[in-house]
Amino acid sequence: MKINLANIKKAKKILYKDECVAIPTETVYGLAGNAYSDKACKKIFNLKKRPKNNPLIVHYFDNQSLEKDCNFNKNFFKLYKKFCPGPITFILNLKKDSKISRVVTNKKKTLAVRFPKHPVTRNLLKNLSFPLAAPSANLSSRVSAVSSGDVKDDFGKKIKYVLEGGKSSIGLESTIIDLRNKPKILRLGGLEISLIQKVLDEKIIINNNPSKISSPGQLKLHYSPGIPIRLNVKKVKNGEAYLLIKEKRVTNSNYYFLSKKGDLKEAAKNLYSTLRKIKNNKHKSIAVSKIPNRGLGKTINDRLIRASRF
Repeated sequence: MKINLANIKKAKKILYKDECVAIPTETVYGLAGNAYSDKACKKIFNLKKRPKNNPLIVHYFDNQSLEKDCNFNKNFFKLYKKFCPGPITFILNLKKDSKISRVVTNKKKTLAVRFPKHPVTRNLLKNLSFPLAAPSANLSSRVSAVSSGDVKDDFGKKIKYVLEGGKSSIGLESTIIDLRNKPKILRLGGLEISLIQKVLDEKIIINNNPSKISSPGQLKLHYSPGIPIRLNVKKVKNGEAYLLIKEKRVTNSNYYFLSKKGDLKEAAKNLYSTLRKIKNNKHKSIAVSKIPNRGLGKTINDRLIRASRF
C-alpha cells in the first residue's frame, strides 16, 4: 500500500493537540488518542459513549517502545516473535513509573497492548513520541468499523480526522491473551487460539465471559447493528434478513452471504460490513444460519451471540 505522508503528518499534528483521530488497522479501525494524556483518553470514552470500566488497548510500534511502560516475560517474547505485528493483544503488568494515563486502565495495574500490522498506522506510530490508546472506532456496543466510511457513518464530523487505510484485511478485533500468570484468552479474535497454543506448547484457558470486566470485548451486549438477531435459524420470518455462511443456489433479496464457499476467513472479513448493510437496507431483524464453531467461526459466533442481546 502506498502511504500518503501528508495524511500521516496531518494525523500527527492533530494527535499532538490531544485530539482524536481514526486510524486503520488490519483488524478494525481504531479511535486513537495519546495514551499518556488524560485529556485525549477522556475524549475517546466520551466520543464512543464507552463505559469507564471498559479499559482501552494501547498500540505501539514495537517492543522497544513498550519497554518503558510494561514488564515482559518469556511467553510474551515467544508470541511477539511469531505474531507481531499482528492481531494479538497482550495483557501485561504496568511498570510503576509508566506514563500511561489511568483513564486508559481504569486505574488497574495492567495494560492491554498491541502492535498493529497496517502499514499506514505503523508509519504513524513510528513518528510519534507516545503510544496510541485506540478502541474500535464505533459507538459503544455497536458494530465495529472496517472502513473509513463506517467511521464517518457513526461519528460524522465529531472526529477531527479519519486516516484512510482501505478496508480492514481481517475484519475482527484482535485476540486478547493475559500473560501475567498462566496464559488465558480474554477475548476471541482474529488470531486462532490453536496457533497460539502451538507456539506456547500448552493448552490455554478461555475466560471471555467473566463476572467482572477485565479486558476490552467482554461486555454482554456488543457488536450490535441495533436490530434483533436470532441465531441458528432454519426458517426465516417475513421481512427478516437471512445471514448465511456461504452462497446457496436458491437465493432471495433478503439473503446475505458472508462467503462464496463458506471460507471462515472471508466470512470474518465480511461480518461487520454485512451487518451494517442489512441495517442500512431497513430490515427490522436478522436470522442467522448455523455458523461452524471452529477456527475463526468461534469468533464469529462470539460476536453474533453478543450482538443478539440487543
